[in-house]
Amino acid sequence: MSKNTEDTKKMEATEDVTIDESVNTENTEQAEVEEAKAPVEETIEDKLALAEARIAELEKERLYKQAEFDNFRKRIIKEKAELILNGGRKVLEAMLPVIDDLERALQHIETAEDVEAVREGVDLIYKKFLKVMETQGVTQMKTDGVDFNTDYHEAVTQFPAPTPELKGKVIDCTEKGYMLNETVLRYAKVVVGI
Repeated sequence: MSKNTEDTKKMEATEDVTIDESVNTENTEQAEVEEAKAPVEETIEDKLALAEARIAELEKERLYKQAEFDNFRKRIIKEKAELILNGGRKVLEAMLPVIDDLERALQHIETAEDVEAVREGVDLIYKKFLKVMETQGVTQMKTDGVDFNTDYHEAVTQFPAPTPELKGKVIDCTEKGYMLNETVLRYAKVVVGI
C-alpha cells in the first residue's frame, strides 16, 4: 500500500472516531438537558402543590374567622336586646328601698299625731331618693340667678326683672331640671327676667 492510501485510511478512522465522539457528545448533552428539565418540572409541581395547600389552609382560616365574626355579631345583638329590655333594672332596684320607706311613712301618717315627725320622715325619704338618683348619675340643675341658657332651660314666661342685674337671668324655676351624667334629662322650666 502506498503511503497515501495509509494516510487516507488513518484520516477516515480519525473521522469515524470524531463522528462517534460528536454523536456521544450530542447524546450526553441531550441527556443533561433532559435531566435538568426533570428537576425543574418536579420543583414547579412541588411549588404548585404547596401553593394549593396554602390556599386551602387560608380558605379554612377565612371560614373560621367568618363563623367567629357571625357568632360575635349574634352575641352583640342578643346583649343589646337584653339591655333594652332590662336596662332600667339597676335604677329600679336602687329605688325599691325608697318605695319601702314611702309605704311605711304612709302607714304611720294614718296614726301619727305629731305632724312635725311626719314631715321629718318625708324629708328623710326625699333626701334618700335624691341620693339614690345621684348614685345613678342624675343631678338637679342649679337655676337660681344663673344666666338663661337654652341648652338647659325652657322659658315658661318672661317677667320684668326687679333689678337691672337680673335681666336675662333666671328669676324663678317652676319645674326643676335634671342632668343624667353630662346630658340633659329634663329641661328646667324657668321664668326669665327682661
